[in-house]
Amino acid sequence: MNKLKLIIRREFIAKVRNKTFLVMTILSPLIVIAMGVLIGYLTKLNQENIKIIAYVDESGLLEKEDFKDTSSIHYLDLSTDGFEIAKSKVDVSDYFGLLYIPQKDSIVDIALNVQFYTKKSPNLILISSLEQLIESRLEEAKMKRLGINIERLKLSKVIVSLQLEDFSGEKSSKLINTMKIGIGLTAGYMIMMFIIIYGAMVMRSVIAEKTSRIIEVIISSVKPFQLMMGKIIGTALAGLLQFAIWGIILLVLGLVATLMFGGVEQVDLETINVSGDQVELMKEAAKSDAQLIFEEIKKLPIATMFFSFIIYFIGGYLLYSSIYAAIGAAVDNETDTQQFMLPVLVPLMLGVYVGFASVMSDPHGPIATIFSMIPFTSPIVMLMRIPFGVPWWQIVISLVLLLAMFLIIVWFAAKIYRVGILMYGKKPTYRELFKWMRY
Repeated sequence: MNKLKLIIRREFIAKVRNKTFLVMTILSPLIVIAMGVLIGYLTKLNQENIKIIAYVDESGLLEKEDFKDTSSIHYLDLSTDGFEIAKSKVDVSDYFGLLYIPQKDSIVDIALNVQFYTKKSPNLILISSLEQLIESRLEEAKMKRLGINIERLKLSKVIVSLQLEDFSGEKSSKLINTMKIGIGLTAGYMIMMFIIIYGAMVMRSVIAEKTSRIIEVIISSVKPFQLMMGKIIGTALAGLLQFAIWGIILLVLGLVATLMFGGVEQVDLETINVSGDQVELMKEAAKSDAQLIFEEIKKLPIATMFFSFIIYFIGGYLLYSSIYAAIGAAVDNETDTQQFMLPVLVPLMLGVYVGFASVMSDPHGPIATIFSMIPFTSPIVMLMRIPFGVPWWQIVISLVLLLAMFLIIVWFAAKIYRVGILMYGKKPTYRELFKWMRY
């Protein structure tokens, strides 16, 4: 036991004193924030790039007021020039494109023959906005021909907002489910990334010591199993320390950002084409919904989510890092590890994608429940489910199965590790690995 503690201490100190570890611990949160700011800046820059779209309306169903300029789009009426002349003008100019609305016998034929000529491929948002603009005007024109009173139809519009409440009388918000999905996906994705990052650190550490032949001296005084577990636990402690520092840095930066940019711009509900009573009801509903969200956040199993994240991070890391250590012991260099990485990465990727699909549709369904019990995917899928409320017995079963699978995997991994650390100059195959397990 004393030897195991010494190995853990050695691995931990070696990791935290590494310059790369120190630099990335400080820089990683800043890089993530900088990337977010850069993406936001580039998005804003892209929106500020004004596109000039010319249009020719031969149908006469659209008016100039329908083509309202936005912050990124400016409309130019070339209907008086005719289609051919307008097309030639746009082709030789720096306009983004030409929207052509032809004259046809019926509104349906007009809708089917609207054309948009561009020099560059337009984005889906622009196409959708143009389709909605033309579609709304053509619908109004068709309703007029059918004798439908458009003003009365607008006044008859009613917005329905379901009020969620359980049978005990407690109300909840629709937006809180979106928040739960976001929390679960973030936690699951972080677990996957941490397992890959810190598991690879264990593997590279084993390869480095094996390549330098230091391993031959070390195993003369400690058992291979102790050496493997010492590396795994020491790296895990370094990872938890790094994660704690990241959390503190992000929390501080989040508080600073909240104090500096805390204001949230309100939406002008008066612009919505509904009656004044409906607008007032929507404002009251928005206030009530904000209060419900705050109440729902307080009801979230925050303590369970926090401790579950730590436990599943440790459990998932121990499970996969044992495999990474065995792979590192079986090869002579990092290039040879590629043939063994696919079976390790597939369960992790499966956990993310299955968790994403199943938790969004039904977090308590059979698929989500089963994959949250399978040890190779439970660290990811269970964390995605916990914000929605998971029975305690399911969490216990999941953790017991994860612990049992870890013990089985570490037993087999130790056998591979024991043989592999002294094997040089030969690229192992899966058949040889199975043979080493039987020794």
